[in-house]
Amino acid sequence: MIAVIDYGIGNLHSVQKALERVGADVCVTHDVETIRAADKIVLPGVGAMQPAMEKLSRLNLIPVLDQAVQDQRPFLGICLGYQLLFEYSDEGGQVKGLGFLQGRVEKFSSQSGLKIPHMGWNRIVIEQEACPIFQDITDGADVYFCHSYFVNPTQQDIRATKTDYGIDFASSVAKDHLFGVQFHPEKSQVVGLKILNNFNNM
Repeated sequence: MIAVIDYGIGNLHSVQKALERVGADVCVTHDVETIRAADKIVLPGVGAMQPAMEKLSRLNLIPVLDQAVQDQRPFLGICLGYQLLFEYSDEGGQVKGLGFLQGRVEKFSSQSGLKIPHMGWNRIVIEQEACPIFQDITDGADVYFCHSYFVNPTQQDIRATKTDYGIDFASSVAKDHLFGVQFHPEKSQVVGLKILNNFNNM
């Protein structure tokens, strides 16, 4: 069973429906015992890190998510859920994240002349050819983004894909059982469903 974490942030319905479409057994929940019993974890989210961390803390979800990572259960962060995996965000000052991975979340520079937020379809270039969630995904495939901040991981070798938006940023990461994607697979049509199916089949 995949537990999709419900902490009051994000379009959980679309994530749930996309996972169910690829045959996953899904439970949208903030119940600690249900999450503890889940085989896999999906942490979605939209918005800013500080209110997200406050809600996770209020629901007492941080310890159970930390335990899931320590137990090496497959764990996927989506959009804000991806950013939450890291140590700090510059959004609203220096805001502490979950710290499962080293690095920080930074804002795109307006000096690039590009529109912020980065919204719409863009290409992913695969950097980890053996990454399980990108099996059978074509290099250069288009996926759907909506974000103003990007992740800058300390360990560059965890970058699974990169995307060009004024800079080459880490549009996804993978380290062992832990994955994060800045884009929205649930909105990325065939490519996104394939990524979710790969995660479900781990």
